[in-house]
Amino acid sequence: MDHLLRKERPKAIKAIELARGHGDLTDNAEFQVAREHQGWLEGKIGDLQGKLAGCQVVDYPTQPPERVIFGASISVEDLATGERTKYELVGPYESDIKQGLVSVTSPLGKALIGKREGEQVTVETPGGIREMEVVTIGIGGQGEKASA
Repeated sequence: MDHLLRKERPKAIKAIELARGHGDLTDNAEFQVAREHQGWLEGKIGDLQGKLAGCQVVDYPTQPPERVIFGASISVEDLATGERTKYELVGPYESDIKQGLVSVTSPLGKALIGKREGEQVTVETPGGIREMEVVTIGIGGQGEKASA
């Protein structure tokens, strides 16, 4: 957001000023492109401002919780394959499944919330129904990656 406001917005304004200096604005493709870019940029800034306005800081637990909660790191075992994977439950804007960051609003996140170690979870995924067991619940927020 800071980068967009302090760097990109002034660049966009300058590009429009330069394009204006090239003559008739109705036939000036450079001006039209600069205006479109500025419109996209302002939309992106507005989107980020809206998201930030609705955010709140959440403290991660300092001790491993007894149940899966927001901010926890969870190790699960796929009951069909025996494969273990580690996830961290995060907000929807932070989620990145490749990094093991699962949104609490995703089907997997919703299924895991409130579970204890040893409990089984059934999740409907795009690849079909998966059954998993919660192996461990730990403290999240330490940037751990998912194991593959």
